[in-house]
Amino acid sequence: MSDEPWINSGAAVRVSLICFGNTELTPVLNNEKVAAIYADLTASTNEAMSDLTGAKTLAENAGVAFQGVLQVGEFDIAGDLARKWLLSPNPHGKPNSDVLRPGWNGLDVVRRNRDIWMIDFGCGMPEETAALYEMPFGYVLDRIKPVRDNVRRDNHRKYWWQYGEARPGMRKALKDISRYIITPLVAKHLIFTFAPVSVLPYSATPAITRSDDTTFGILHSLFHKLWTLRMCTYHCSGNNPRYTPTTTFETFPFPIGLTPANTGSGIKTLDSGAIIPTVKSEYRDHAVAIAEAAFQLNQLRENWLNPPEWIERQPEIVAGYSERIIAKPAFAAQLKQRTLTNLYNKKPAWLVNAHVKLDQAVAAAYGWGNDAAELNEAEILQRLLALNLARGKCA
Repeated sequence: MSDEPWINSGAAVRVSLICFGNTELTPVLNNEKVAAIYADLTASTNEAMSDLTGAKTLAENAGVAFQGVLQVGEFDIAGDLARKWLLSPNPHGKPNSDVLRPGWNGLDVVRRNRDIWMIDFGCGMPEETAALYEMPFGYVLDRIKPVRDNVRRDNHRKYWWQYGEARPGMRKALKDISRYIITPLVAKHLIFTFAPVSVLPYSATPAITRSDDTTFGILHSLFHKLWTLRMCTYHCSGNNPRYTPTTTFETFPFPIGLTPANTGSGIKTLDSGAIIPTVKSEYRDHAVAIAEAAFQLNQLRENWLNPPEWIERQPEIVAGYSERIIAKPAFAAQLKQRTLTNLYNKKPAWLVNAHVKLDQAVAAAYGWGNDAAELNEAEILQRLLALNLARGKCA
């Protein structure tokens, strides 16, 4: 049995029961006879089915997807306190905006923004420099240092004002772009959205360091979803998929010519407002089609999440941060219900149609445009695995 209930109701535990030995009997998984059982406790119903546990990590996807920062301590502060500090002077004349950033976790993606900020002294800032940011440093001195003094890792005690994992690779990859793609590590629905580069993601919020709508569209396609649901792990008793970049993103075979290695960091904004990456001319039409469909999907979602009639957009008190979305009093209750989780639970016709259009554009980029609608899940996964293994051999 691949997933058995635990004896204590509600416990966050998953149990698998496995029996094996030398036998010629037909294997059985979850009380059903199958052709073969794979190492991830999935099975084939016929010998032609593919074993995705053999998928390879692809070099062409390296250095793009990252786990967010791991704080090791409560570096979080409320937005109101952050705004007070943003207006506070420092003895060296530099602003606290150097070390204050909005922080997003999965709840900020699938629900409403919590307006939580993070004290962030970056990678390698010396203690004497950090101390010059008077209010933020005083806060971590009082709240973080007593905790870090008692942790096991030497570096966490010695560099107590810095994050346990500050993710320098992610920061370097984000340096020259204005936004990036973000997704919850664990969620009921596989959902991606854009985050401003001023936002810092938590460790449970993977970041894909691309700003173009083409990459966003491929990630939000049916093909990446099916691949992810087979390559991911699942989170305890809730059985929600866990988007781990190493197994989901780094193994996923993008359409030829549109892989992270092929697209690079250059971008171009189309007349519609959609953004495409720099690609070779023979792949440009596919990049445009996917970007236009993804841009429309994102616009429709944003209009549903934040109807202009219900909100006011308020600039932050200092430059460099995105506008705040403030509910008009008469619509505050309704706006709380406008979340991506609720939207994908409902799946209104316009959302389904937008995803179908996006899937058609991505299928065409794979060269499957004529028969994609006829492919079932197993056939799609077989084709993706064949691409993965072919590219893995070339690496």
